[in-house]
Amino acid sequence: MEVKILEETKKKVVIELDNQTIAGLVERELWNDEHVKVSGLKAKHPLIGKPTLVVETDGKEDSKKAVKEAIARAKKDLEKFKKAFKA
Repeated sequence: MEVKILEETKKKVVIELDNQTIAGLVERELWNDEHVKVSGLKAKHPLIGKPTLVVETDGKEDSKKAVKEAIARAKKDLEKFKKAFKA
């Protein structure tokens, strides 16, 4: 998967990904972080172009750190989902 950081400050990060599904998963998980004020996706079309994830925090948490933590939480949820099918 290709990931390209287009803009990065303490309060804001803009990331271009090549996977709409992963981008959507992370975007939704970011809303569980109390310091995230904006979490959204921009995409020209789901089948063409690359989605852009925009994340802004209140400044109490670094925007890139918020993304990393959201990925970790999503991974834990996916592991629980995976285990449900092993039973």
